[in-house]
Amino acid sequence: MKIGELAACTGAPARMLRYYEAKGLIQPVRLHNGYRDYGDYLVDRVIKIRGLLDAGIPTRVIGEILPCFDRPDLVVPVDPDPRLRETLVRQRERMSENIRVLSENRTAIDRYIASIDEVLSAHSA
Repeated sequence: MKIGELAACTGAPARMLRYYEAKGLIQPVRLHNGYRDYGDYLVDRVIKIRGLLDAGIPTRVIGEILPCFDRPDLVVPVDPDPRLRETLVRQRERMSENIRVLSENRTAIDRYIASIDEVLSAHSA
């Protein structure tokens, strides 16, 4: 697929996709005419990259952990950096807190929607 198609599928602007490519996070295939061909598998990868970026994980760290998504059974860090581990532990804790808050917010929104539904049902009865 072309970059515009990948952008449409993922919601990531083409400029951002080029940035991911420059950082080595995605690798399109070059066709004989020089055009880039972005494989379908990159849709999921870009969505994961965006989620990691939204969680505050820098691209250099994302590049380190992307193999965990591709082949989790084969991931063996060659020369693990203790600082990277500390960074990932902090990021994971922050993600867990964000998940907790989002879950509470979703529950509150569900209750509010249910209340609206009750009011609307009462009005239409």
